[in-house]
Amino acid sequence: MYPLIAREGYAIIAIIGLIAAALFVLSLFTAGPLSIVLRSSGSVCALFLLFSLYFFRDPERTVPLDAHVLISPADGTIIDISKTDEPEFMKGPAVRVGIFMSVFNVHVNRSPVNGTVDFLKYNPGKFFSAFKEKASEDNENLLLGITCSERTEKISVKFIAGLIARRIVFYKKLNAPIIQGERINMIRFGSRVDLYCPLNTDIKVALGDKVTAGVTILASFKD
Repeated sequence: MYPLIAREGYAIIAIIGLIAAALFVLSLFTAGPLSIVLRSSGSVCALFLLFSLYFFRDPERTVPLDAHVLISPADGTIIDISKTDEPEFMKGPAVRVGIFMSVFNVHVNRSPVNGTVDFLKYNPGKFFSAFKEKASEDNENLLLGITCSERTEKISVKFIAGLIARRIVFYKKLNAPIIQGERINMIRFGSRVDLYCPLNTDIKVALGDKVTAGVTILASFKD
């Protein structure tokens, strides 16, 4: 069974928990205003601990395995569906489906298809709000290129840092195989994920839709 807390959260949760425990213990050996300050500080740390446990949650998902569909790589809200160019890996026009992840969404990202990691490019950049359109181009990001294993299509996934998010953690290596619905990435504390599809895909979602990583079908390939 996969742990219910993403491994990126282990150190943060442990540190906050130790600080909270230390503050409460110290408050037992003091009195007056200092004891109140220590207990109050410990309570604040305990709240941060609860938030961290919530943010780094990593629930199991039932993945609809299907070589003919693209499943959502992220939890969140659809904020962009548009035709654009993806010159790095797909090298041509594509349909971009943008997903905004708030701090309340699960931040573990999953592979939309079965395939191979054939392209990885990290781009340092700015930290605009991930909800803004220019974040897709200007913000710090990691572009992943996947060649589908059961089909001839190529797709791209861009993991984009946001106003608060400052850490993109990709789990796989170049040329590694990936499985549809597999955990492949995490972005800390609010961000955006863009899926680039071939022009001949049939988009199954609309602006404002809520989607779930590894579960929601975003698009299907046209044979």
